[in-house]
Amino acid sequence: MRRTIKQLALATALLAASAAHAQATWSGWLCCSLRGDGKWISDINYDEGPTHRIIPAGTPVQITGYGRYRVLVTIDGKSQAIGNDYSRDLGLEAFARRYVLAEDPSATLASHPPKIREAIAAGKVTRGMTREQARMAVGWPVSSENPDPQAKVLRHWLSSFAEYQLVFDASGRISDINTDPATRNAVVVD
Repeated sequence: MRRTIKQLALATALLAASAAHAQATWSGWLCCSLRGDGKWISDINYDEGPTHRIIPAGTPVQITGYGRYRVLVTIDGKSQAIGNDYSRDLGLEAFARRYVLAEDPSATLASHPPKIREAIAAGKVTRGMTREQARMAVGWPVSSENPDPQAKVLRHWLSSFAEYQLVFDASGRISDINTDPATRNAVVVD
């Protein structure tokens, strides 16, 4: 009987490992302007200075696999990982589908006014942006701090100590951005 239980446990572990490797891979486009160091892109989207550059919304991405709390991708021919650091209530495939879109957002981006396009490209926000535009500019709000992405107030961070809050009006547009002056200067286009 013990051998059967051990065999069952081993078979279960192997099936779980196979399922993790069998998650979907696809080519798509980056949902939003994200910061990365060439190897790691965190879902919190911190600005960690000169070691990080903005990877623009609409950049072509190939999902190549999954690791522990990460989606393995190729961007501009370079292997990287999008880290599920703060949205771990989401399964990895659902997390991947947030960040790697099946449809190219270029047409949507091109349809926005110049000020909005420039803000998105710079990873910044401005009053009047829709939720979709804000997401394209600064990424998804991490679900550990924002369980409802349709909430009136969404919390984002530029760094561990630089929080900013996007306040949306009834029409779903940013009506205010609450933060300290230094963070406002870094994340807001007036």
